[in-house]
Amino acid sequence: MDIFYYFDLISVLTAKELKVRYKNSILGYFWSVLNPLSMALIFLFAFKKVLKIPIENYTFFLICGLFPWQWFSNSVMVSTNILLANATLIKKINFPSYIIPLVSVLNDMIHFMMSIPIILGFALFYKILPTATWIYGILLLTISQFLLTLGISLFISSLNLFFRDLERIVNIGVTILFYGTPIFYEMNFVPQKYKSFIIINPLAGIIENWRNLFMKNFIDFPLFWKNFAYNVIIFFLGFLIFKKLSYKFGEIL
Repeated sequence: MDIFYYFDLISVLTAKELKVRYKNSILGYFWSVLNPLSMALIFLFAFKKVLKIPIENYTFFLICGLFPWQWFSNSVMVSTNILLANATLIKKINFPSYIIPLVSVLNDMIHFMMSIPIILGFALFYKILPTATWIYGILLLTISQFLLTLGISLFISSLNLFFRDLERIVNIGVTILFYGTPIFYEMNFVPQKYKSFIIINPLAGIIENWRNLFMKNFIDFPLFWKNFAYNVIIFFLGFLIFKKLSYKFGEIL
């Protein structure tokens, strides 16, 4: 991918998407944090107040999982129709079509980065003082999640042009993945015989390490590097499939 060659184009398209997203919106940026915050309140009531789940600082625990999840789920859900919505651009001669899902994932990544001050506020409220680990930890985990999210988005966006039922499958798959990711529960709550199903979920390791970083000021590096390698493979597979199918995009659209 000639990303550096198209850097200006990517910057302009990303800026445009950010402006369009909140055009005529009164609350603007706050819409990007209200959804995970409202979900956190619902889970807090259901699992902490009703079911009495024994997790310390449960509100912060939820926030640390829901904000990264929102980035991933938003990007993947949008990817199903992202190429259809930008058909006029794709039909232009020599337009690098991979830039469209790339810009979409970048857009959601920026919104996630903008939510970090909210996470910091919760950390301070619970008397958790950030350390220098946050600086390189946020960078490493953002890169890892970006590769995973972009790889899946490239795969889904290209394949959905040929199999339009994929959109409905993705909707179901994202819902299943949400419950199969340790967002509102800890990994040690999962019975041993089911843990293998959670471990193969590439997002589970990322969420675990976001929580380690924000709540405990450390990164589980053996888990991170294993997960990172997994995500690099997913990215390259997604890109190769996208590249393989891209020559037919014009005639299908």
